[in-house]
Order: sequence, then C-alpha cells, then structure tokens
Amino acid sequence: MRELILKMSMSLDGFVSGPHGEIEWMFSGDQEAIAWSVETVSNASLHIMGSRTFQDMAAFWPTSTGVFAPPMNQIPKAVFSRQGAAILKAAANTQSGQLQPGADSWDEAIVASGDLAGDIARLKSGDGKPIIAHGGVAFARSLIGRELVDQYALLVHPVILGKGLPIFSDLVLPRRLKLISATAFPGGSVAQIYRPA
Repeated sequence: MRELILKMSMSLDGFVSGPHGEIEWMFSGDQEAIAWSVETVSNASLHIMGSRTFQDMAAFWPTSTGVFAPPMNQIPKAVFSRQGAAILKAAANTQSGQLQPGADSWDEAIVASGDLAGDIARLKSGDGKPIIAHGGVAFARSLIGRELVDQYALLVHPVILGKGLPIFSDLVLPRRLKLISATAFPGGSVAQIYRPA
C-alpha cells in the first residue's frame, strides 16, 4: 500500500495562502528549504491535487525549467474534479511555450470524480513510493477531514500573515499528531513531519 503524504507550505500562524490566494511569501530563496521540498516531491509515485490547483499547475509546470519542473512533470498525476475528463482539455488549452520532458503527464492525468475516500483507497492500493497531495485548500481540508492523510509534510515559513486560508479549520474534533522529525533551515523555515497519533 502506498501512503498519502500531504505536502503544504504554511505561514507561522497556520495559513497556506493569503486571503485572496497570495503565495509569493513561500518563495523566500532559502536554498536548503527548496532542496528539501524538491526531494519531498521527487519521492512520489503519484501527485494528486484538486481541480483549481491542477489547472494552475498544468498551465505552469509543462514549460517551466525550474528545479521543481522535473518531478512535477515526470511523475504521474491524479486530479480530483467533478468536471470529469473535461478538466484535462481545459488545462491543455492553457499550455504555451517549449514543453519540458514529461509534460505530457498533465494531459494523461487520472481523473477522479467519485467518492473521495473510495478513490483515495484505490490509489493507495498500489505498490511503490508515496502519493503526494498538493492541495488546494478545499481539497486538503477534505483529505484531512476524512482522515485520509498518512503523513503531513509541512514547511513552515518565518512569516506571519495575520489572515488567510487555513487547512485545519474545519475539524469537528481535535486531531492528535505525532512529530516524526523537524528540520530547521538557515533562512528560518522549518520542515515538520507528522503522522496521526
């Protein structure tokens, strides 16, 4: 069975973006934190995400030459969307520029539009490296709320937003987690790995 790892960047006060989706603060230039993130997303057999995140990423990564581009392009994807296969056509229409190796994986993504828990169970049933979940906020909240996350890989940035979009806000009951590791980087970010207790 493959494990599902929710990989998210967040502010010190627990937001994964500003109130209007602002995320520029995540790209601080802390090279060791970036290397940790690249290693984390590279150690996957599948990347999963919600439909809005998929559309944003499918418009960006296929032509990107950044350090994240190889794992984001070359590792298979699954998108959770009620639009069905139409999400793939819509995303393909946003790509422009020189395609990078593996960019076709965005057009070949698995589309999951049924019961979230059932779809996740089917994806987990395969062997191999973990499944990395990227979000967005609604998708992450759904995974957390249904207790589908096996591990949380949180990169906490040294910034306080004051307001924004949290992923742990809709829990019915408190959820206990066990800290597996914490790694501080020179730029002030801290990678925290948790598992359900």
